[in-house]
Amino acid sequence: MKILVINGPNLNFLGIREKGIYGSESYDTLIARLRAKAEAEGIELECFQDNSEGAIIDRIQKAYFDEVDGIIINPGAYAHYSIAIRDALASVTVPKIEVHISNVYKREEFRHTSVVTPVCDGEILGLGLNGYLLAMDAMKELCKR
Repeated sequence: MKILVINGPNLNFLGIREKGIYGSESYDTLIARLRAKAEAEGIELECFQDNSEGAIIDRIQKAYFDEVDGIIINPGAYAHYSIAIRDALASVTVPKIEVHISNVYKREEFRHTSVVTPVCDGEILGLGLNGYLLAMDAMKELCKR
């Protein structure tokens, strides 16, 4: 099983920015936790992060040609307005799970709507970095279908 984890803008600043919202663990810690879980469970994992909308779209499209089995995506702020990322996700017919570290519904009103959610199979939010690990568990189940 091949899973692609895509992280959008500012996720590379985990542990640096807004620790009260995103925690004090670094992006490298997140990736290490994901890789350890993937290795223990025999999952081929690729992690990708970019602050640029175009690069994220390119990586989603490349996932089609790479024949990934599922995509876990934290689009960051792009979740709230990037129709282009939404359309790219819609064009790839593998299971997709949207993850957010914070509970967006406890934050500013503009964060309450995600244009990405309707083209994803599920959404996990507000559980910190553990949300990614739960998304991996859910993705294994989705890929069995």
